[in-house]
Amino acid sequence: MADSTRESEQILRAAGNSLQIQREGGTHRPAKHVGRGSRRIKTNHMVGKLKRIVVATGAIVLGAMVAGLVIDGIGFTGVMLTFFAIVAAVLAFSIFPRMKVPQRQDLNTGSVRQMVGHTELWLEAQRPALPAPAVQLVDQIGVQLDGLGLQLEAIDQNHPATREIRKLVGEHLPGMVDSYRKIPPHLRNETRAGGTADEQLVNGLDKISKEIDSVTRQLADGALDDLAIKNRFLEYRYGGGEDAGVPLEFGSKVSG
Repeated sequence: MADSTRESEQILRAAGNSLQIQREGGTHRPAKHVGRGSRRIKTNHMVGKLKRIVVATGAIVLGAMVAGLVIDGIGFTGVMLTFFAIVAAVLAFSIFPRMKVPQRQDLNTGSVRQMVGHTELWLEAQRPALPAPAVQLVDQIGVQLDGLGLQLEAIDQNHPATREIRKLVGEHLPGMVDSYRKIPPHLRNETRAGGTADEQLVNGLDKISKEIDSVTRQLADGALDDLAIKNRFLEYRYGGGEDAGVPLEFGSKVSG
């Protein structure tokens, strides 16, 4: 029985090592995220895979243990079959189901948080086809979207700022990137309408980045004003004088 326990532990360790290799995708291919939204989607997808692997591995090991009890041991052949079954399950669930990149027409759907995450994930898929300056702007926009998404969650979904950012992030931004990708590579350096395709893409992304920053600042101004009002009230109520902040029932004598 002790041998079976050690064999089961060896199988689980081997499966764990295989899963780690699959998760890392190799030591020379570090993951790159546009923002926290895309990272969250990828993490949730990976957690789902891990759950399937754990369930499959547990079922295989349990089946092997039951078979060993019934037939008084599964022998070396049974151990090897169990090992290969676990490895096959780990590999299968590490690869499938694949995470689907959102389609452009589906970006501006769901909540603002979902829209931001889907747009970031979509931009990650487009990054390899973009020039280096545009990639830097895409990464910058991803950071901006993380902050903006948090602010938009706290306001009404029908707020003018929310509608405007949906058009900007869910329509104009992917539309510009998509238009650039439709241009054949050998034509992207030809000057037309005042600049090359690369230059026009970079200029457009820069304008979108500045607009996102502007909307973020406008929303932050309201929160900063609200914080300043609360701070002034606290100073008046609790820090304005010797008796300030002392409740009436403790700071005043009631006549009578």
